[in-house]
Amino acid sequence: MASRAGVRAVRRSAVEGGADAGAERPGCGAPVWPVPVGAPAPLAEPDRADLRLETVMGALSDPLRVRIVRTLLLESEAFDHTCGWFGFDRPKSSLTHHFRALRDAGLIRQRQYGLERRSHVRVDDLEARFPGLLALVADWDG
Repeated sequence: MASRAGVRAVRRSAVEGGADAGAERPGCGAPVWPVPVGAPAPLAEPDRADLRLETVMGALSDPLRVRIVRTLLLESEAFDHTCGWFGFDRPKSSLTHHFRALRDAGLIRQRQYGLERRSHVRVDDLEARFPGLLALVADWDG
C-alpha cells in the first residue's frame, strides 16, 4: 500500500511535468487545477454542507467507483477528464451510471462540454468535510 508521502510524490511528479500545473492541495497531494476560462457551469451536485459520509461511503463501496476517484486523484493531467480517458471496457450506460452516482454523492464535479461530460474530484469540499478520506482512497490498493 502506498504511503501518503508516496501519493504526494506521485502527484508532485505529475504536476512538475505539466505546463498547466497548479500548487499542491494540502492533505492528499492533489494539485489545484485552475478552472479553464469559459468553462461551463458544473452539473447539479450537493453543496459542501450537504455532503453526507454515509452517501460518500456508499458511492465508494463499488470497486469501479473507487478506481475512478483514485485515478482522478493520482493520474489527472488537466482540470477534468472524459469517461473515455479512463480506458474502461464498459458500456457507456454503465459508466454514465457510475459517474452519476459519484456526482450525486458529491465526490466528483462534472461539466458538460457539448456531448461529453468531464470530471474531477471535489478535493477541497471533501477535505473540508471529511479530512483524510481522499488520502485513504489514494492509498487504497484493493
